[in-house]
Parts: sequence; structure tokens; C-alpha cells
Amino acid sequence: MLAANGIGIVYGGGNVGLMGALADAALAAGGEVIGVIPEHLMALEVGHRGLTQLHVVKSMHERKALMADLSDAFVALPGGFGTFEEFCEVLTWSQLGLHQKPCGLLNIHDYYTPLLTMFDHAVSEGFLKPENRKLVLAGEGIGEMLAALRSWQPVRVEKWLDRNTR
Repeated sequence: MLAANGIGIVYGGGNVGLMGALADAALAAGGEVIGVIPEHLMALEVGHRGLTQLHVVKSMHERKALMADLSDAFVALPGGFGTFEEFCEVLTWSQLGLHQKPCGLLNIHDYYTPLLTMFDHAVSEGFLKPENRKLVLAGEGIGEMLAALRSWQPVRVEKWLDRNTR
């Protein structure tokens, strides 16, 4: 579906797991797939050698910066600590105004529902502004996620903190 819509993929460059399978499927459909992998993970993750482009960088910091520069949007598929950390970092960059790109969670089988609930809880407890909560898109399937990405408008919060409340 991504390749058919002219949407390329920028990801961590591995040849394993869910993202490796996504890369293979996109390539098989004629899509563009760009990987960015640090040197120390090349052997561990078995860097994908069949990609449109594979950038080997020195560090995780370089990896995330280059992936962010190459991307027009950020979508997290179900994953673990690395996925959570990378998503929350680009989300924070959006909150800080460092980019104006949509950030979404592909909530397949309600995988991210507990995290979305946590974001809502942060709003109700006053740790997150409702406007910033709107930075997080969610979709149960790729069609729903693509529609959310296409209709997304940047969120601007002028004032982060009001010392007279809470």
C-alpha cells in the first residue's frame, strides 16, 4: 500500500523483525526504502543489504538525526524500548518546535492503547497540555494512519507553562 501511494520508508536499516519484513514487502512492491544503521549494530541486526540506500553512521544519535532529516513523517509500528524511545524523542522535538512533521502510532490490535491512555492521563494530571496531546496521531490500520497523516496540521503552543495554574 505504501509503494502504491508513492510513499517511501526511512527506518533503522535492519534485516530482522517487523521492520525488516516491512522493508522487504515495500521493496517487493517497488517502493523506496532507506535504512540508517550505526556501525555497532550492523553485525548485531544484520544490516539489510537490499535497500534502495543504506547509510552506516557512527552512533545512535547520528542515526536518529539522519532518519529525522530524511523523513516527512514518523510512524511507530509495534515495538520495544528502542521504538518507544525514538517515537517519544521525535514527538518531543515536535513539541519543542524543532520540526513540524506528523507523529503517529500504528495501533494494531490496540498495541499502543495503554500508551495513548498514559498520554491522556498526563493531560488530566496537568503534565501535558491538551494541544500537545494532539501531536500524537493514532490509527488501527495503515489506511487510517495514512488518512491521519494527510490531514494533520501542525500544533503550536505559545506558552508551555502558566505558573498561576496547578
